Amino acid sequence: MQLYPIKFEPILKERIWGGEKLIKTFKKESLKTNIGESWEISDVEGDISIVANGFLKGMSLRDLIKNYKSEFLGGKVYKQFGEEFPILIKFIDAKTPLSIQVHPNNELAKERHNSFGKNEMWYIMDCDEDANLIVGFNKEVSQNEYGKALADGTVLEILNSEKIKTGDTFYIPTGRVHAIGAGTVLAEIQQTSDVTYRIYDYERLDTTTGEQRELHTDLALDAIDYKLHKNYKTEYQLIENSASKLVHSPYFKTDVIDLKGVIEKDYTKLDSFVIYMCVDGNFDINWEDQSININKGETILIPATFSEVILKSNQARILEVYL
Repeated sequence: MQLYPIKFEPILKERIWGGEKLIKTFKKESLKTNIGESWEISDVEGDISIVANGFLKGMSLRDLIKNYKSEFLGGKVYKQFGEEFPILIKFIDAKTPLSIQVHPNNELAKERHNSFGKNEMWYIMDCDEDANLIVGFNKEVSQNEYGKALADGTVLEILNSEKIKTGDTFYIPTGRVHAIGAGTVLAEIQQTSDVTYRIYDYERLDTTTGEQRELHTDLALDAIDYKLHKNYKTEYQLIENSASKLVHSPYFKTDVIDLKGVIEKDYTKLDSFVIYMCVDGNFDINWEDQSININKGETILIPATFSEVILKSNQARILEVYL
């Protein structure tokens, strides 16, 4: 039987900073009240996604790749990554601020953790009026200056704080210090990695142990990019019924589609799977004589074997992710 657009069971993660929006707004099913992350498509060991629809229901992402190879991933993707799925797709609800953290690059992550590095991007879906996040430094600092600020509790003073609104987009390359602020719901696209160095955590206590959460101060020192960058926010132009470029990196490419009506997507020349993340409204995907509806906070994967699909909506905003 032929492949089809595939939905996966969300993998919900309790977090000390999590809230209830993923459950109440996006209709994720959980009895918990502090769900911080919904892992929509994951190949992280111990958290492998399971198909939720169609005749492949119950099959794991790894089994899909093993059975369908380049039909599922695309020839160039399969050649590069083999049976490893290269990206991790999430929705995040930060009721309170996340810890300030940094991710190691591919070389450090491979050496220390036998893992990919963790380049990622954020698309702000909803946020409180006064919400902000931390990205990078607000001035050039040396490793020694950073270490001193960390030691004397003034590290927040040298970090760049960005006031945010819906639609704002940030690329977070490895080495860039960052943190999601309170009252923020976002879509996150990243390399398949769960390696994070926590460098500051507001002296919060772990709800299980009652002790302050572990920091990774020494590991982070040579992973951090201490340079001042001119602009941390991604600028883009939104064009109705067109795929507008958001973030194109060596690790993933993401466009945003502002959909009102009907558009045909031609993937004949794209040798890759495509992931749609609905970040606003809802839309239908039509192929051959079949259709499936995707709501805000849902994700679906279009296998590489598809050459075209038709998207329909009165109003939707969609992140289109591929390699």
